[in-house]
Amino acid sequence: MTERASIVVVGAGMAGVAVAHELAVRRGIRDVVLVDERAPLTLTSDKSSECYRNWWPGPEGSMVALMNDSIDELERLRGASNDAFHMNRRGYIWATADPRRAADLRREAGEICALGAGTLRVHEGKSGDPAYVPSDPSDVDATLDGADVIVDRRLLREHFPYLADDVVAVLHARRCGWMSAQQLGMYMIETARELGTRVIRAHVDGIDVANGRVTGVRTTAGAIATDTVVDCAGPYAGDVAAMAGVELPVFNELHGKVAFRDEQHVVPRGAPFMIWADRQHLWVSDDERRALEGERLEWLAREYPAGVHLRPEGGPMSDALLLIWTYDERREKPSYPPTFEPAFAEICLRGLVHMLPGLARYVGHTPRPVIDGGYYTETKENRPIIGPLPVRGLYASCAFGGHGIMAAPGAARLLADHITGAPLAPYAHAFML
Repeated sequence: MTERASIVVVGAGMAGVAVAHELAVRRGIRDVVLVDERAPLTLTSDKSSECYRNWWPGPEGSMVALMNDSIDELERLRGASNDAFHMNRRGYIWATADPRRAADLRREAGEICALGAGTLRVHEGKSGDPAYVPSDPSDVDATLDGADVIVDRRLLREHFPYLADDVVAVLHARRCGWMSAQQLGMYMIETARELGTRVIRAHVDGIDVANGRVTGVRTTAGAIATDTVVDCAGPYAGDVAAMAGVELPVFNELHGKVAFRDEQHVVPRGAPFMIWADRQHLWVSDDERRALEGERLEWLAREYPAGVHLRPEGGPMSDALLLIWTYDERREKPSYPPTFEPAFAEICLRGLVHMLPGLARYVGHTPRPVIDGGYYTETKENRPIIGPLPVRGLYASCAFGGHGIMAAPGAARLLADHITGAPLAPYAHAFML
């Protein structure tokens, strides 16, 4: 038996759920079908750091514009749901101990602010400096945008006493923070269901095409006749597109995160999202250095890229921290559960000691960490694909490169404009295949 649907969305991760929500709730399309062989929000969407930011490099402002629109939508959803997903705007900070890197951060901040991220404020310890406003740990202050670059050592010690003494600059991007992605996703899917969206647990076996146009989707639960299919299949987006004869220029990169308990409260619960901006060799204690003299442990000897990051997880009574570092950029065919090198948790922890020296007390006797992860699906430009594909009626919202939680609402809005023929945002071309 063949059922019918106006639109079939393949993939019930955050991207697919956001598309279904946008089509049903905002565009009034009552017979949307969401197909996934897994329960919603359980493959990649529950493996993220659950963060958002409008802080994106160029060469032009398309990513900033997309994320600004997406954050606007997140804030609207926050109000509509009575903050069901606990969104904050603590910001992201990049910290450096290298004066040359500090100059780079200041230059990059000026460029990104000029692309539409907001106002740049520089704090040098001079009488005419603007005031630095700390973030509220649990609220969304809509006045906080742009960025603060702090090179005034007194101000650094006052507001970030837990950072290393040799930190010479902090870039605090302000329209950034995090949320509970699972709660956000469940709010969107339930409101879409109330307006007729159906969720089908099934594997997609094929996409039917006739005369260059989509005619239906074949699943293990039966066939669905439709003239519109949206590929939101995350790490399997390329496989789904291939069913219709379309090759997507995407690849999958392994991504992991470590959760452990900060039992000694090294990191304040109200801290922002923190990123170490310097390349480094891993921290080793003096005793370890003497003990390891003459040995060549590969993971201790090699130089690591910048970018190890950390944030508190949970409410004020929690002691959990999330540690994330995509340092190996390993491309591979998705395999679940993914595997990580045995030293992954220790590498992340040691990499953070340069920025947060208090974490050194956990090296060698870390409270039992939990390692989880999935795959970033990316294009070589590290921009998502949002819009029509070369088969009529086939669309994609995919390849978010680990940024799907923050981008999904804005991408869903843009994709719905493509599908319904509404006027497109000026930046729409930047995400076309």
